[in-house]
Amino acid sequence: MQGKRILLIVGGGIAAYKSCELIRLIRKAGMSVRCVLTDGGAQFITPMTLAALSEQPVHTSLWDLKNEAEMGHIRLSREADLVIVCPATADLLAKMANGISDSLAATLLLATDKRVMAVPAMNVRMWGHAATQRNVKRLRDDGVIVLHPDEGPMACGEFGPGRLPEPEAIMEAIRAHFGGFTAPAKPKASLPLAGRHILVTAGPTHEPIDPVRYIANRSSGKQGFAIAGALAMLGGRVTLVSGPVDLITPAGVDRIDIETAREMATAVDNALPADAAVMVAAVADWRTEAAAETKIKKAEDQTAPTLTLTENPDILATLARSDKRPRLLVGFAAETNDVLAHAETKRARKGADWIIANDVSGDVMGGDRNRVHIVTGNGVESWDDQPKDVVAMRIAERIAAALKED
Repeated sequence: MQGKRILLIVGGGIAAYKSCELIRLIRKAGMSVRCVLTDGGAQFITPMTLAALSEQPVHTSLWDLKNEAEMGHIRLSREADLVIVCPATADLLAKMANGISDSLAATLLLATDKRVMAVPAMNVRMWGHAATQRNVKRLRDDGVIVLHPDEGPMACGEFGPGRLPEPEAIMEAIRAHFGGFTAPAKPKASLPLAGRHILVTAGPTHEPIDPVRYIANRSSGKQGFAIAGALAMLGGRVTLVSGPVDLITPAGVDRIDIETAREMATAVDNALPADAAVMVAAVADWRTEAAAETKIKKAEDQTAPTLTLTENPDILATLARSDKRPRLLVGFAAETNDVLAHAETKRARKGADWIIANDVSGDVMGGDRNRVHIVTGNGVESWDDQPKDVVAMRIAERIAAALKED
């Protein structure tokens, strides 16, 4: 995170004081931070305090003529690597969700082309109100990272979800963002997946040919890791079985590293029982019957070696037939043509409840965006192209709703 630039918008509320510690942690991590202080935030903390901690000018008004002569609000909104709203009040969330730009902070949020992270803090009833939850859902659908508030006693004397997470937890979310996925919040009893165990597989498997070569499917693991993080954010106990990838483990997720398909099959079986399983991994269909113990050398006559292949275990189909089958079984289908037809066939053949299909003929593998189709027994639902962490949260919310219906 060294050298990353943060734009911190400090909203109104007693929790604004925690932004001071957050600034200190951001700078300690090697990042710079510039602050925008809202009128509400200024009732609890002063521009001088934020300026001293950030060692940067603090911006408070859209009508600063010197800055606006240079379109300062546009420049501020574009120079950051991440925009953080902390605390994000119900009022700010509503303005963000509805595109209202009646202040410097709201205008910056509408003008930015960078990712935005909102850290809510408000009264428990305000957080639970249908309007706030509707705004949060819209923001997540739009690609905003919205953290879950903590639960506990509040300044107003009430108790419940709505407290601003501690600065250390917000820093974990920032680290997770720069690692390529949305950070989950600590599971809470009030969250929709509390008490549920969800199994996720992600990444490729590597099937050795010899000590230096292997057979594999292309997979970065980003979508699977994002789904694991989103499920944990909604309160689930998540077990992530991962093939060889270079990704940060989402906070709150138990990770098991494997290399081969047979190792993944064993890890999946050992992780059961689970309420749901989301099989995102790109498991290699075949392996060599016997991997060479030493590196296979090129023949002097340039003839290629003969490899005898055998099928790997079909983890999804095996799980569907198991007496430990999860209540909800979700498979993934990476296709290059006839995406929906292949996905529907796969759902029937494998015995999955859902197949989430995507067209990987472009740059989906390794990229940060995805366009998926959810194939169920009730039909097909197609989603627009979105960031992978947004896709992950929408999938997690669908899983939570499906488990609640059972």
